[in-house]
Amino acid sequence: MKSYNEKRDFSKTGEPRDVPSKKKNEQPIFVIQKHDATNLHYDFRLEIDNTLKSWSVPKGPSTDPSVKRMAIPTEDHPIAYADFEGVIPKGEYGGGTVMIWDTGTIESNKKDEDGKLISLEESFNAGSIEVTLHGKKLKGGYNLVEMKSGKMKGNWLLMKQDDAEADARRNPVSTQSKSVTSGRTLKQIAQEESKNLQ
Repeated sequence: MKSYNEKRDFSKTGEPRDVPSKKKNEQPIFVIQKHDATNLHYDFRLEIDNTLKSWSVPKGPSTDPSVKRMAIPTEDHPIAYADFEGVIPKGEYGGGTVMIWDTGTIESNKKDEDGKLISLEESFNAGSIEVTLHGKKLKGGYNLVEMKSGKMKGNWLLMKQDDAEADARRNPVSTQSKSVTSGRTLKQIAQEESKNLQ
């Protein structure tokens, strides 16, 4: 988590500082933050081992099981980051507007050969995560798989599991553009934050 703190000037950004916490959520959480930085993308974050493991998903998550989304790993973020919505100042690392696009709880649904559930920590370390999301916009199973070879080695793929929540016709990234916590659009967050800074 050292790299998270090193990349940020907390006298300029409202992002939470990483402070070690022994408190664990009863149920692990996830957050997807829509981030209008150099390029618009979605930050997909899962609570694993008392931190938010994070991936940048340029096109955002899909509800269509036939669609594979590139997920580029980024540095771990503190759990408190799940509540961050606002503007990271221009010139700062990740400068741009951040919206809490979706949030909720997760559970591992990956099983070993004997049918026993595998922990999220084990799944992450093995490079193959299967989770059930209990979000406001996204529900059901999602897989994250690390690519071990080829040009895309080190990146991951995010895919919807083919379950009751799968829907090839639905496109939440384009149809559900408001924050699940504040009900604001990216533009409204940017405008309101700039007024607060004046």
